[in-house]
Amino acid sequence: MAVKQRIMIVDDDPSIAELISLYLMKECFDTLIVPDGEEALKQFEKYAPDLILLDLMLPGMDGYQVCREFRKNSKVPIIMLSAKGEVFDKVLGLELGADDYMIKPFDTKELVARVKAVLRRFTPETEKKEMFPNEKQGECVIYTDLLINQTNYAVTYLGQQVEMPPKELELLYFLASHPNQVFTREQLLDHIWGYEYIGDTRTVDVHVKRLREKIKDRANWSIATVWGIGYKFEVKKV
Repeated sequence: MAVKQRIMIVDDDPSIAELISLYLMKECFDTLIVPDGEEALKQFEKYAPDLILLDLMLPGMDGYQVCREFRKNSKVPIIMLSAKGEVFDKVLGLELGADDYMIKPFDTKELVARVKAVLRRFTPETEKKEMFPNEKQGECVIYTDLLINQTNYAVTYLGQQVEMPPKELELLYFLASHPNQVFTREQLLDHIWGYEYIGDTRTVDVHVKRLREKIKDRANWSIATVWGIGYKFEVKKV
C-alpha cells in the first residue's frame, strides 16, 4: 500500500519553507518545517523523513554541521539548499554526504523534480511495488506506474508527466478513485460534466478513447469497457 513520503524542510526563512511545503504537498508529499539544525536533529527520529531539504545558512549549527550529524547514523537522502554557488561549497556539501545541491533562488518546480529524482534512486523496488493497488491521498490516486493528482491537475505515467485537458483528467481520476466499480455513460456524464451538460454519451466514449491513447493498460490495472453498460477502472493482483 502506498503511503505519503515525508519531507523534512530545515530552513529558518518561513516564507521560503512554506512555499516549498506548499508545492510538495500539491505533489502528495507530507512535510514538516523545522527552523534550525538542533530542532531538526530532535525531530528526526520522531518524524522519520524519507528526504531532508537542508538549508546551509541556519542559526546555531549550520547546514554542514547538521549534515555531518545526520550522516553519523543515517543514510536518509539530503538535498542542500544554499545561496552559496561556489564550487567549493558544492563539493564540501557533497563530500559531507549530501545527495544533491541547489542554489537559491531556485525554481520550485525544479526542486520538486529533484526531490522525486533523489527519492527514486533511494526507494527500494519492494517499496515501489507496494504502491499497488492504490491509496487516495487528498486528491491523489496512486497505482503502479500511475499517479493522478487532481489538486494541481497533473498525471504521471511511467515516470513521465502526461498532458491532458481537465475533463480527461477528471474522468480518469473519478474512475481510478472507484476501482472495479462500473459506471454507465450517463452516470459519468452526470459526475464529470454535470446534469446541465448539453451533449450525448458519445462524449464519454471520445474521452475514454483519448485516455487510452495516452495511458496504456498495465498488468494490474486497466480502463475497461463493460459492454452494454459503460466503463470501469479494473484493478487486479498479478
